[in-house]
Amino acid sequence: MPTSPSDLAVVGAGPAGLAAAVTAADLGLRVILVDAGERPGGQYYRAPAPALGAARPEALHHDWAAFATREQRLRAHESAGRITYLPAHHVWTVVPETGPGSGSAPGSRTGTGTDARADGAGPPGWTLHAVAGTRGEDERPVTLRTRAVLLATGAHERQLPFPGWTLPGVVGAGGAQAMLKGGLVLPGRRIVVAGSGPLLLAVAGSLAAAGARVPAVLEASSYTAYAGRLPTLLRNPGKLVEGATHGGALLRHRVRLLTRRAVIEAQGGDRVEAVVTARLDRDWRPVPGTERRIPCDALAVGHGLVPQLELATGLGCATTRAADGTVVLDLDESQRTSVPGIWSAGETGGIGGAGLALAEGELAARAVAGGPAPAALVRRRARLRAFADAMGAAHRPGAGWTEWLREDTDVCRCEEVPAGRIREAVADLGAGDVRTVKLLTRAGMGWCQGRMCGAAVAALAGVEAAADRRPLSCPVPLGHLAGLPAVESAVEPAGRPAADH
Repeated sequence: MPTSPSDLAVVGAGPAGLAAAVTAADLGLRVILVDAGERPGGQYYRAPAPALGAARPEALHHDWAAFATREQRLRAHESAGRITYLPAHHVWTVVPETGPGSGSAPGSRTGTGTDARADGAGPPGWTLHAVAGTRGEDERPVTLRTRAVLLATGAHERQLPFPGWTLPGVVGAGGAQAMLKGGLVLPGRRIVVAGSGPLLLAVAGSLAAAGARVPAVLEASSYTAYAGRLPTLLRNPGKLVEGATHGGALLRHRVRLLTRRAVIEAQGGDRVEAVVTARLDRDWRPVPGTERRIPCDALAVGHGLVPQLELATGLGCATTRAADGTVVLDLDESQRTSVPGIWSAGETGGIGGAGLALAEGELAARAVAGGPAPAALVRRRARLRAFADAMGAAHRPGAGWTEWLREDTDVCRCEEVPAGRIREAVADLGAGDVRTVKLLTRAGMGWCQGRMCGAAVAALAGVEAAADRRPLSCPVPLGHLAGLPAVESAVEPAGRPAADH
């Protein structure tokens, strides 16, 4: 464990964080790469545990070579002492160090790179607090010091509840893919895939190739929404090929792709036995009389991804609204946040996939190092970001989906808060925002802290989901908090408060 500050601490070892760490090390920076996972790759490049003896883990991934070459560079830099890689470390807060000259930090939007610190301007750096180890007795507190921070914290799935979504056998679409990639297991044998977004095609193809029967893929949106973005599509031929590959896989395995259709109910006793689907109108309202029942023993469902911003918003990083309706960080062309000394890359700036995350991670590292960005890399990021915006707009959930909720449908699974209670808080008790709904109903107060139900609660409240500002980004033992220096509890986050546009 390094005792002196690193030049850069990267939080997250997925595509963006891994690309940032190895690029920064290539450019001569001393890097700490901190990740909650036990192996690099994040959720996208999730690999089976070595004990499972998978002969070809790359078979379940697209563009595995992009990960493999960067992992090799990571190991080489780790051996040479240029990168300190810390797996199984959950960073729960980042705080600015106090000292003479606090103000505009090196690498701010008005400065360049970590070398700007040489003139004496800016705070001494940043302190990261983490919980190391797995949940249990082996957990220990870890404190890291660094001159700059790059947040590559990724995203989690967006879930829109429906009657029966708490039944065993109903899993997230990304969760089903993680089970297959990480554990080489299937959530069932007859699996319906539903929701919205390109991830559904990849999940269905992977499940079918692994031996599952996939009777249908239900896409709530329509691919005709891409028609108005033809120039953007043509600038990204690789994405078109990728989509064609997924489509070909569905054809080979005889999987039906149905658009403008959603699961409005899961049925079963001890586990899901069938789903009820319905045609949706353009606002995602179920069309009466179009219901169909599909027998299954598992449902993989998800409506895109939501950026994981707790560390960034805790620091006061400004946010904006992406094309898919989610809250994302407001970043400049060099991946800087509004808080001097804090950069970010990947899904935190908007959901865009592994290719975009790799490009943004490299751009951010070059900005931290104070070096120029290759023009080809800048152009690649621009066209991939444009495609991400087109994708987000095409698959953005419509407001009418709440009409498939019954009054007794649990929206907050942790606290077992049904839709009827949330509607009552809004209509009868005057709740006009998510915070008030939470205080009146406890929706969002459970273990997941609103990650599963946040979007649904906001929709029922008639507002757009906003970024929460939390002092802790993950559960922390009280003993760890008690051991912190008293001065840190009084440190105010740098930068301007998170904005809700």
